[in-house]
Amino acid sequence: MKQGVPVTEPAAPAWLVTGCSTGIGRAIARAALEKGYRVAVTARDVSRVEDFASDFPDRSLPLALDVTVPEQVRAAVRETETAFGQLDVLVNNAGYGYLAAVEEGEDAEIREVFETNYFGVISLIKAVLPGMRSRRSGHIINISSTTGLIGNPGVAYYSSSKFALEGLTEALSKEMAPFGIKVLLVEPGVFRTDWAKRSVRETRQPIADYDATVGARRAMIRSNDDAQHGDPRRVGDAVVMLVGLEDPPLRLLVGRDAYEAFDAKLQDLRESVEEWKAFTLGG
Repeated sequence: MKQGVPVTEPAAPAWLVTGCSTGIGRAIARAALEKGYRVAVTARDVSRVEDFASDFPDRSLPLALDVTVPEQVRAAVRETETAFGQLDVLVNNAGYGYLAAVEEGEDAEIREVFETNYFGVISLIKAVLPGMRSRRSGHIINISSTTGLIGNPGVAYYSSSKFALEGLTEALSKEMAPFGIKVLLVEPGVFRTDWAKRSVRETRQPIADYDATVGARRAMIRSNDDAQHGDPRRVGDAVVMLVGLEDPPLRLLVGRDAYEAFDAKLQDLRESVEEWKAFTLGG
């Protein structure tokens, strides 16, 4: 039997977490394992998550998973269900950023961002729903970002992939409610990860006219790498907390910066709506 397959402990809820090699995904997987859950810990390079099998030999299942490869998605879900008997919690965390002005965006790069951040999520959701529906229970937690709520220069394509994830999750939560399946969004602010090193790409065709806006933002993101104040463990603890709630929120912002940025956007939206209310209602 494979290392990491539980053989002695009583059944505990089984998770599958994507993108666990570093950062937030790793923090989520570790928090779930420390809580006593069984976890399929996945990464494109499985060697980067094999340490989980040493730390949690009876409850972790390291798996290779590239979410853009449908065969790997189906295999990962199948192996998890075989090892643990069922799959109770799916956490879609795998993703990466792309820094470019809209005009600078390279078509192949744009499509790859969406393949990972959006279509990969859909593949996993569709793979786990038959089992969850049959049991009338389960959790699907999609890791979004403050960037999925607020667009800024230089991150339009990453942001739009997360905006799409937000809409998907909101609609799916209503589709799944009759089946007892909870579908949630976690929207972290800036946390201390290697996102700006490993998990972000940049345009290879910068345009000088955007230096003051997009260029400045790219430089800011790079300069802040590893200096962020947020501890990714807080996101891991938040996800574990959500799974334990009887009535969890659809959305959970994590981080003061996330709250302040979204609160400012809500105020701007309200002011704009009220300013144009007479026209809107004038019909």
